[in-house]
Amino acid sequence: MLSEQSRRAKDKQLLGLDPRTSVQHCCLEIGGFLYLKQNLLFKQTLGSHKHTLRMQGSDMRALRIFFSYKQLLNPSLPKSLSIPRHVHSAFPLAAEQSSALSDPEPTGTTPRVWSTYSNDRNGGQEKPTGVLADIARSKKKGKEKVSWVCTDCGHSDGQWWGSCRQCNAVGTLKRFSEGESEASVLEAASRSWIPQQARDVRPLRLTDVNRGINQLKWRIPLYGPFGEEVSRVLGGGLVPGSLVLVGGDPGVGKSTLLLQIAALIAEGHDLGRPAPVVYVSGEESVEQIGNRADRMTIGGDELFLYSGTNIEDILKKIQPLSPRVLIVDSIQTVYLNGVTGSAGGLSQVKECTSALLCFAKKTNIPVLLIGHVTKSGEIAGPRVLEHIVDVVLYMEGEKYSSHRLLRSVKNRFGSTDELGVLEMSQSGLQAVLNPSEMFLSEQYSDSDFLAGLAVAVIMDGSRTFLIEIQALCVSGSIDSRQVNGIQGSRADMIISVLMKQASLKLQENAIFLNVVSGVKLTETAGDLAIAAAICSSFLEFPIPNSTAFIGEVGLGGELRTVPRMEKRVNTVAKLGYKICIVPKPAVESLGSQGFEGMEVIGCRNLKEVINTVFRTH
Repeated sequence: MLSEQSRRAKDKQLLGLDPRTSVQHCCLEIGGFLYLKQNLLFKQTLGSHKHTLRMQGSDMRALRIFFSYKQLLNPSLPKSLSIPRHVHSAFPLAAEQSSALSDPEPTGTTPRVWSTYSNDRNGGQEKPTGVLADIARSKKKGKEKVSWVCTDCGHSDGQWWGSCRQCNAVGTLKRFSEGESEASVLEAASRSWIPQQARDVRPLRLTDVNRGINQLKWRIPLYGPFGEEVSRVLGGGLVPGSLVLVGGDPGVGKSTLLLQIAALIAEGHDLGRPAPVVYVSGEESVEQIGNRADRMTIGGDELFLYSGTNIEDILKKIQPLSPRVLIVDSIQTVYLNGVTGSAGGLSQVKECTSALLCFAKKTNIPVLLIGHVTKSGEIAGPRVLEHIVDVVLYMEGEKYSSHRLLRSVKNRFGSTDELGVLEMSQSGLQAVLNPSEMFLSEQYSDSDFLAGLAVAVIMDGSRTFLIEIQALCVSGSIDSRQVNGIQGSRADMIISVLMKQASLKLQENAIFLNVVSGVKLTETAGDLAIAAAICSSFLEFPIPNSTAFIGEVGLGGELRTVPRMEKRVNTVAKLGYKICIVPKPAVESLGSQGFEGMEVIGCRNLKEVINTVFRTH
C-alpha cells in the first residue's frame, strides 16, 4: 500500500504536473485538459492538500476559474460566474464530450474550441489570445453592444458560440462593437473582388508614378452638351479610382443626373465600343429604374441595373461584369455586415463609404454615390463622410424653377469654383447653353425700355452670368426697405452713398430691391447695377435694355474695378449688348480691344454714371 506522499506524487504525475506545482496551476490544468475524466482525481488532490491549503486569495481565484470554465461548457449555469482567462481547450463541446474523451479525435479534423497563449514580456505571465480573449473583453464592457460576425457567410449573433450557427464554420467569428473600427470587415468587403494581382506595396518616385500616363486621356470623358457641363464641374472628366458624392434636396434630380452620366459612359465614345456600367439602387426596384430610363429615352446593352443594399453582395455581383463605373443610389440605404446599427446610421454610413473607397482605390474603378441632405442642407451622416470622398457635388434648384445648378464644394482633382447650369425637362436634364437667359426678364415687343431695371455682370467660378436687378422707389413711406437676393448691409450702404454723394432725396421713399430668379448676389461687381436700378426707379427714367453695368461702388461714390474685367466685357459683347458701363481704370486696362460693336464707357463716380445714362436723348 502506497504512502500518502507517494500517492500524491503519482496523481500529479498522471496529470503531467511537477510536484512543486501549486494548487492553482493544478486547477487550471484540470479545467483545461481533463475536466470530465479527472474530476474525481482533482477532488482527491484537493483533499490531500487540505493540511496546507488555507484558501488564500490566489487559491480562491483558481477555484473560481475552474468553475467558470464549467459554466462555459454548460451555458445553463448562473451567469454571475466570471469567464476563465487562462485556459486552453482542445475538446468538443457539450453533447460530444464523453465520446470525444473516450475515443481519440480522427486525424485531420479541426477542434471545435481553442485558444492560444502569448507570453507577456513585461510581466512574464501567460495571457490568452484569440476567441476566449475576445469573450473576456466583451464581458468587461457589459454596457457595450457586441456582435459576433462570421467572416465567411456574414451571419451575426449576439454571443459567441465557438462556430457559426449558419454555415457551421469554425474559427470565423469576429467580435465587433459600437464605435470600434471594423477594419477587418471593410477589408473582407473590398477583398471580395480585386482584379489586380497582389504585389508588394512600396514607396515610388514621383517620376515613376507619372511615367507613361497621358494626362489628356487619363480621365473618363463625358461627351455632348450635358457631359461638358458635368465635366467642367468635375475638373475635366471622371478620374479613375475616384469616389464622388452627389448631394441635394429630395426631388432635385440627383438620380436622374447619375443615370444620365451612366448612360454616357456606357456608350464608350472614347473607347470606340460600349463599356459596362453598373447602376445600383437601394431605393427603387429594377423595373422602376427601367421605367424612368424609358421615359428619358436612355438605352444601351452595357448599362446594367441592380437593386440591392448589401455592400459585399453588390461587389460580388459586379465581379463578372468588370464595370468601368459603379453608381450607388444612395449611401444612406446600403449596409455592411459586421457593422452595428441599421442602414443610414452614423457607423453604417461611415464604414460603407470607407469600404467603397477601399474598393475604388484597389480596383481603379470610379464610384459615384448619392447622399441625402438634412433640413440644414448638409449631407446626412457623419461629417467625416465628406472628408473620406474625393469629390463632393451639390445640386441646387428652386422649388418652382426648372433650372438646376451643379456646384463643386470639394474636388481633389480640380477647382471648386466651377458651376454647371442645367434645366430639367421631360427627357431629363439638359445643358443651358446661355445661362444668362434664366436671370433676365422677358423683353416685351412693344417696349424697348423698362424702368427700374439694370443688368449686372457677375462670375461664379469660371462662368460669367448676366443677372437683372429690380428696384422700386415709393414716395410717402419712411424707412421702409425690403431686399431679396442682396445683402441688406450692402444695399443700405449703396442707398446711403446715393443720398450723400449723388444728392438723391431718398429719405422719404420706400425702397424695394430684388434679384430675378431668386439668385443671391454676393459679388461686389453688382454694386453699380444696384445703384443704377435705384436711380432709374427714383428718377422714373428707364434704362435701355441693351446696357450692362460692371463695377464696385466705394463710400466716396467712386467706381472701383473688379477681377476678370476682360472676360466679363467679352461675355456682354457676345450676348449682343450695345453699351457697357465700367470704372474708368478698367477702360485703360482693356486698351483698344474691339468688342463686336459694343461701346465701353468708363466713369469715375456715380455722378458721371447718372449724367451718362440718364440724359435726355
